[in-house]
Amino acid sequence: MILLQIALPTPLYRCFDYLCPPKLPIPSVGSRVSVPFGRQTLVGVVIAHPSDSDVPKDKLKPINAVIDEIPIINDDSLALAFWLSSYYHYPLGETLAVMLPTHIIQGKAPPTTYALSANEPDQIPSKDRPKLTTKQTQALTLIKEQPFIRDDTLRNMGISTATINALLNKSLISKHPPIPKPPKVQGTPLNLNDEQAQALSAITHALDKGIYQGFLLNGITGSGKTEVYLHAIARALADGKQVLVLVPEIGLTPQTLARFRARFDAHIIALHSGLSDSERLSGWQACRTGDAQIVIATRSGIFYPFCQLGLIVVDEAHDSSFKQQDHLRYHACDVALYLGFCKKIPVVLGTATPSLEQYKLIADGKLTECKLTKRAGNADTAQFHLVDKRLGTVGHTDIHGVFHHGELAIETIKAIKATLEQGEQVMVFLNRRGFSPILLCGACGYQADCVRCSSHLTLHKSTLKQATHANASYLYNHLKCHHCGYQIKTPTQCPSCHSPNLIHLGQGTSQLYEQLHALFANPQNSDVVYPIHQIDRDTVQGKTAWDRLYDEINTARPMILIGTQMIAKGHHFENVTLVVVADADIGFLSPNFRSPEHTAQTIMQVSGRAGRAGRAGHVLIQTYNPQNPALTMLIKSGYEAFAKMLLNERCQLALPPYSHAVLIKADARHYDTAKNAIIHAKTHLNHFEHDFAILAPIDAPIVKKNNRFHVQMLILAKHRPTLHGILNIWWEQVLALPTSKGVRLMIDIDPMGW
Repeated sequence: MILLQIALPTPLYRCFDYLCPPKLPIPSVGSRVSVPFGRQTLVGVVIAHPSDSDVPKDKLKPINAVIDEIPIINDDSLALAFWLSSYYHYPLGETLAVMLPTHIIQGKAPPTTYALSANEPDQIPSKDRPKLTTKQTQALTLIKEQPFIRDDTLRNMGISTATINALLNKSLISKHPPIPKPPKVQGTPLNLNDEQAQALSAITHALDKGIYQGFLLNGITGSGKTEVYLHAIARALADGKQVLVLVPEIGLTPQTLARFRARFDAHIIALHSGLSDSERLSGWQACRTGDAQIVIATRSGIFYPFCQLGLIVVDEAHDSSFKQQDHLRYHACDVALYLGFCKKIPVVLGTATPSLEQYKLIADGKLTECKLTKRAGNADTAQFHLVDKRLGTVGHTDIHGVFHHGELAIETIKAIKATLEQGEQVMVFLNRRGFSPILLCGACGYQADCVRCSSHLTLHKSTLKQATHANASYLYNHLKCHHCGYQIKTPTQCPSCHSPNLIHLGQGTSQLYEQLHALFANPQNSDVVYPIHQIDRDTVQGKTAWDRLYDEINTARPMILIGTQMIAKGHHFENVTLVVVADADIGFLSPNFRSPEHTAQTIMQVSGRAGRAGRAGHVLIQTYNPQNPALTMLIKSGYEAFAKMLLNERCQLALPPYSHAVLIKADARHYDTAKNAIIHAKTHLNHFEHDFAILAPIDAPIVKKNNRFHVQMLILAKHRPTLHGILNIWWEQVLALPTSKGVRLMIDIDPMGW
């Protein structure tokens, strides 16, 4: 019997040897097989045909079945899986499980397309013509009318698998990959300015030469980065290549999809977490067969198998959403650059606010920078103005007659009113959803905390909405933990001292919505009632939510948009001329060392939404500390000068990108158990010769989450190869330590924070 090495979706850092019995065909590398594993039956991927095994042959089990006659995972995808598993120190079997659609992991077959074979019934002499049942005739007619029809489509039309197999056996139909029609450029491409033309020339040179080159398209907001993408994509499509475009959020997908469909007559598909398992499988198969010519996807799209990939574009490449925060903790930008290197294709990272790591890659000569310093159409950049909140803010009275202190200054309210009266739109940014982040008792100081986490409960309520029945009242007035989802109805009196004097501190998007509603959408206070849209995870839900929202905003009616970071990234709203950053101080006060960088990026990104269609744009940044040197440098000198200041600080402190970080996370039901696991892991690391800086044990930013306690260890190293060489041995040994039992241990390579 043939020996097989199989990767299984288990948390074990090893592959497993099985035998292929003579009655079964020998599966190729990259094929799926069904195997017994303990009391379970798992679907695994064959990764090798070894000549011998560490396990005695009489102890090896035979596989149950061969699922794929032809390998379903190509060599490129397998090579990528091996690299991901090695670099991120994650089990190979589970790495493949992350890369593949759920249906493929479960052993289901991908969609198959059928077309008429050369032996069409009409061309066969009547005496030799095979007899067909009514269903077979119906199926043959459907396939003739719709060439390259899929098997699931046929099944939905009542055609069974048995009928399809009968036609295959009679050689009347055959399996065919769909043949997409040649893509065409439609519409009139915009003329490029000199900077755009130079960037495009560099990208197309790499395309024509068929070489890898990483580009950082560093362009200010509104400078026409997307137009450069479109021209480069047109060149790649003309060469018969596929193109992958990565975006950080689902919210950007409809807008990007609409713009690409307006430019290209091609098969364009969108892949994101909002799709069903069947839709993901269809997209996966379309990439694999070459049917999909342009793929617009969120971070997991980097794992899809392309048969002719020619160009990768990562839009908003600075965004932290490209970093996966659980399971396989990869960064899509890093994976994109590695994939481009392997496939010898150019990779374009586009952003107005590059990360410090990307600036370091430019300095090291690993990325080629292409700068765009002018706004498209020579539009002026938005004008910044700091608003001192210490001078007072505007409050409002709700429908119950209760006065609430507001978040917006008098100067800000006047600017919003003037903008609306000019028929233009206003965007207000506050990166805090809910009504208020803190609920406490004014009598005894009781604070509403989560019973499962070491965090406060966020107050969610709306005085503008009323429940249709008593059992639904909590929907409009409740406390919720944003970490574990714990939720309770808002108490009417203090649970500790029974005082009715409950007060809320801080403001979220819901409270800001009510304040602006009272000022601009209440006929008693405003001569004109303006539409106000709240845009955050609580309000934008469902597959069509973004589409409806875009349609409403693009009517160009004067309105107010209130939102979290969902509105800060890459959106193109032509009639927005005023952007208000409601609170610029939060990010600069965070203990996270990356917080100033991320805060500056967000401020610059959201400010870029103003004045994108030739109109003058204005940005009001509210702060209690207008003398903050970091904020004033950002506003006066620009993001690049601010980033260089941060890079200098990071260099002096030997923090990333001037060192390589690894974060070890331990969580357990008891704090001491998690802490001991980290202490012993640190002790075991001292058995190796190294010059790492180690900080352990340290409490996680949220020590208790969902009834589990979290403790961490931070490792900083100067040399990446030395670090990974030790991790290859040390990490598996740590998992085997007695103190690691009953503890969930995770490793995060290049973490975003700690």
